[in-house]
Amino acid sequence: MGSRVERTAADAIVEQQMNAVVLDRFGGVDEFSSRRIPIPEVGDDDVLIRVEFAGAASWDALEREGSYDGAFGVASTFPYVLGWDAAGTVAAVGRNVTRFDVGERVYASTMPVKRGGFYAEYGVVEAEFAARVPDRLPTEQAGAMPWDALTALSGLDLLGLRPDETLMVFGASGGVGHMAVQLARHSGIRVLAVASGDDGVALARRLGAHDVVNGRKNDVLAAALKFAPGGLDAALVTVGGEIAERSLRAVKNAGRIAVPNGVRPVHVTPPSAAVSYYDADITRAGTDRLNAIIEASSFEVHVARTFPLERVQDAHRALNDHYVGKLALKVG
Repeated sequence: MGSRVERTAADAIVEQQMNAVVLDRFGGVDEFSSRRIPIPEVGDDDVLIRVEFAGAASWDALEREGSYDGAFGVASTFPYVLGWDAAGTVAAVGRNVTRFDVGERVYASTMPVKRGGFYAEYGVVEAEFAARVPDRLPTEQAGAMPWDALTALSGLDLLGLRPDETLMVFGASGGVGHMAVQLARHSGIRVLAVASGDDGVALARRLGAHDVVNGRKNDVLAAALKFAPGGLDAALVTVGGEIAERSLRAVKNAGRIAVPNGVRPVHVTPPSAAVSYYDADITRAGTDRLNAIIEASSFEVHVARTFPLERVQDAHRALNDHYVGKLALKVG
């Protein structure tokens, strides 16, 4: 049975328990355990979400291992709940929140440090980081979407390309990459997708890339120079490494390269074009723009596999396997 959330006359949540997957210390997948913990407290500016789907991402595994311990200037406290992305319905709102109604479908981005993440029946975020799920988007897709889609959109904003300019999306079959292909295509940008594996090539092609190259098999630099003989206008790099470094030589000297913070491995040899490292805009400004594009396009989130929350260990093992798009957890 799921936990019940009530609103009192004073708009306070009656503290009850919820099911969650927690860590009592950082480490491998065996550190996960399921138990009941208190529902998070809802502040005046917060939205409490009854989670239906949460994203499972590579950074979750890093966080599980302790890589982010202290990284945000806050001490880690246990039990620790992972999960940066989610979608579900509004269970309660703080007294200052007028934008959302109880029962509405929403998605949200958070950092699990301080208040806990979304590997739980309920999660709390400031209303600024929550948004309505566009009518045409399934809740499962919305739950796996926020950080990656907003990272893709912020990168494209940074590059500032005009219609018909050329963009290489490196890592185009991954979470950020397959969303970037669609967002760029919607803006009229000519997209060269560098994908991983035959399934990745097929996905990038289906999502509208003008040309696709299999980064595991083919000469990406040669393909890029064929796609844009005078040099690429820009590149969005979501996967680091030797092939990415070599491929960036195809970006013209006056071109631009955007790399989300956290992409590994970092470049050893700097490319001749200017490189900008950036973070996603997860505020209302970002989600409003993202939602407008989703409503006006055929945007989709490709969810490769969905695991029930009790199989979170399997989901984290699958993060090390080859897959395209995103992995999700079914919570509610």
